[in-house]
Amino acid sequence: MTAEPLHTTSWPVPPLDGYTVDDLFRLPDLPPHTELIDGSLVFVSPQRSFHALVIEVLLFGLRVTVPGDRRVRREMNVVIDDRQAPEPDLFVIRAEAAISGEESRYDAKDVELVVEVVSPESAVRDRKRKPQLYAEAGIRHFWRVESGEDGRPVVHVFELDETTNAYGLTGIHHDHLKLSIPFTIDIDLTEIDHL
Repeated sequence: MTAEPLHTTSWPVPPLDGYTVDDLFRLPDLPPHTELIDGSLVFVSPQRSFHALVIEVLLFGLRVTVPGDRRVRREMNVVIDDRQAPEPDLFVIRAEAAISGEESRYDAKDVELVVEVVSPESAVRDRKRKPQLYAEAGIRHFWRVESGEDGRPVVHVFELDETTNAYGLTGIHHDHLKLSIPFTIDIDLTEIDHL
């Protein structure tokens, strides 16, 4: 008597050189919010409440302060090159990049600010690899959001140093995010308590 084979899910076999951006947008039935990092497909874990609430607070705060020549987007791919298309939690683009409302991705050259909310399962990517990719793409501003001891967001603000092509920390913000660069921003981070 032989044992019945276990049913397994059939996953696509990656090409020897890894996946490309074209593959990312052509492969059928990929899970929502799939990223392409270093030619590998990265599947996102289910969001935790903190992650979703922080995105809401920052999205609203950015939308009421963003100048008319920019737009705020959330959870869409940013194409950096043929093998890199991460999906920031939030980002700010030049308004002219928002052509039709049918976009499913944006080019890194149109992005001014990216925001990543750190989750336990994506901590290494959010703290190390993705900021490295954003800096190499020339995206001038990066925010990394962590959960503070009080459960409120702590926003680490970085600006691109063009001589090193890496981000330098310009501030850490608790309770209130007030900036003048890349534009005037005033966000009450304690709003998370009311959501």
